Amino acid sequence: MTESRNQAADANRYAIHYEPLFQPLQMMDVQQLIDTVEEPWYNQTLIQVGDVLIRLGVMQGEFHWHKHEGQDEFFYLLQGEFHIELEGRDAVVLRPSQAFSVPAGMLHRPVVPIRSAVIMIEKAGIVATGD
Repeated sequence: MTESRNQAADANRYAIHYEPLFQPLQMMDVQQLIDTVEEPWYNQTLIQVGDVLIRLGVMQGEFHWHKHEGQDEFFYLLQGEFHIELEGRDAVVLRPSQAFSVPAGMLHRPVVPIRSAVIMIEKAGIVATGD
């Protein structure tokens, strides 16, 4: 199988929602949303602020290796444990209230050993499964 076919197959394992769930001046109960998630890999845009998306991930398991050519990716762990494997570097392990940014163009993949919730900040137009 080619790499693009592998990515397409991987993308079907994830529940990714690009449309913002909330609008400005609307209260967001993020914990309530986390509590209702049943999918093993859930990714939801909460809101767009200017040219930036604030996204919630509730996940457990492994994401595929990918990169985002034109943009950095920021992760802030709310709960659980979140590993980010990086090409050519040691993996980063995030615990609650810790954050990490992956620079544009760097091959990486999240590996999440226990159900975790993470806030991601990315530019609008991102393809969550990578370029």
